Amino acid sequence: MSEIALIVGAAGLGLAVYTALRNRRLAVRLKRAEQLFEHATKAHASLKQAELLESAETSAKQLVRAGGATIRLGPGSDEGGYDGLAGNGDALAVPIEARGRRLGVLQVGGKRDGAAFSPADRELLARFAEPLALAVDNAMLFEALERSVGELHSATALKERLESELQIAGSIQLSFLPTTMPSANEPFDVCALLRSAKEVGGDFYNFFKIDDSHLFFTLGDVSDKGIPAALFMAMTLSLIKGKMGPELSPGELLEKVNDELCADNAQLFATIVCGVLHIDTGEVVLSDGGHCTPYVVKADGGVLPIKLKKGIPLGSFPEFAYHDQTVMLEKGDRLVVYTDGITEAENAAQEQYSAGRLQTFLSQTKGYSSAEIIDALLMDVFMFADGAPQSDDIAVLCLMRR
Repeated sequence: MSEIALIVGAAGLGLAVYTALRNRRLAVRLKRAEQLFEHATKAHASLKQAELLESAETSAKQLVRAGGATIRLGPGSDEGGYDGLAGNGDALAVPIEARGRRLGVLQVGGKRDGAAFSPADRELLARFAEPLALAVDNAMLFEALERSVGELHSATALKERLESELQIAGSIQLSFLPTTMPSANEPFDVCALLRSAKEVGGDFYNFFKIDDSHLFFTLGDVSDKGIPAALFMAMTLSLIKGKMGPELSPGELLEKVNDELCADNAQLFATIVCGVLHIDTGEVVLSDGGHCTPYVVKADGGVLPIKLKKGIPLGSFPEFAYHDQTVMLEKGDRLVVYTDGITEAENAAQEQYSAGRLQTFLSQTKGYSSAEIIDALLMDVFMFADGAPQSDDIAVLCLMRR
């Protein structure tokens, strides 16, 4: 019986030792699980990448009792080449991967007790790298979002400033154009309209009485769009108004303006038609600078193209001799000048309005006033375009002898 009791007692002792060892292992594993949960929670506590990485390196050292830790991010990071950390040179590295992408590597080195890192240390570090990877990826996405929002705010502010500046530029451009039409008591009826494709453009017109007997008018098209074209337009109109006088013919005026523009080396040019109406006689002296063909719409509805001798656009090269040509306006006749934004307007099928359509339209305007011709012409062009965006500036001027 005593032998049996001894055997039973030994078995009971062995079971107790086994149970104690198992409980100890479970306690260690539980403690590690608690540590892992605690440090994984810390990893998700910040969306700032710098704060997150600093906290994660501290957590990694505590988890595996390492003397140092570092996180390397980027496509060039790998798990080899551990240097610069305290310890005995022993090192351990695990990848940081999230959502199917390699983000970097987590490295630790220098076990504090001098021992080598165990497979359990590697497993613990790898398990910590999983939630860390999601936290790092979220931080990257958050910082990318912050950058995008900042860039959007900057772009919005810049857009608003540019729109404001363009509105100011458009107002300045319009200030160069006549703001009032002549009195109904005048023996002539002149009207003009400018419709820019953008906030500012390069088409222009002007008209003013030189003296009681002569009316000057002009219409042109700068070779560019936007702010540069608007500046060149303003310069051209300023020169025209400053130099035109009763002693100059339209051709002589264009020579002077062209030489001035060439001297300034503006690197732009402008096609132009300008003329002077002798109010009493109806004689019109015209000069061309490479512009579209004007039309005379007779009082009876007939349409006559005016074949002017072509000159070069203003600003092309200096010392060019422009020519004058005379046409007569009988009472009720109208002279129509325009820019190629009319004839080259396109519809969705990329068909152009064309000079032929313009001439056909003008033949149907018998009895129209200058303003009525312009309004109806723009309506006809826009109906032809049928919703296609306006690609070029449009300017029209109509002069009628009453």
